[in-house]
Amino acid sequence: MKIGGIDPKLLPPEQVLVLPRGDSEIVLKARGLPDMDEFSKFCPDPKPPVMLTRQGQKANLNDVGYQQREAEQAKRRWAYIVVKSLEPSQIEWDTVKLDDPATWANWDADLKAAGFTATERNRVFALCLEANSLDERKIQRAREVFLAGRPEAPSDSTSLSTAPPTTPSGAPASA
Repeated sequence: MKIGGIDPKLLPPEQVLVLPRGDSEIVLKARGLPDMDEFSKFCPDPKPPVMLTRQGQKANLNDVGYQQREAEQAKRRWAYIVVKSLEPSQIEWDTVKLDDPATWANWDADLKAAGFTATERNRVFALCLEANSLDERKIQRAREVFLAGRPEAPSDSTSLSTAPPTTPSGAPASA
């Protein structure tokens, strides 16, 4: 599939965060995830327990254990988004293993152990959020780039829009 000659499967642009370190910089790159299929394979959504009512069986969404599993799933999902989005940075994690969901939440602890401040870790998280969002600023920028590249539309008339003050002979032009 192409839209206007563009393949939508092209990778989204990377978002970049540059953090100063003495005379050097640490460059972190994040790219938005195309889908959450891999996450779903590793971590299927928890199922609520079933309770029996007069109307038959019904999912018990108020079960405390189910709500805890849902909260843990949400934390794992965000951790997955962070570690997968940061893959273009080629980070050599200390405790995070991409194939082990139990370690994904260690991304913050690994960055902290590496010497990143709380503010820097928050910026890393914000970088991942930015890479996975499509906000009005990004849409407006794309629109401006698109419109700037379009040629100006020809006017409806090819005649002069104003009368010249003089004729080529130098005599005043008649109205």
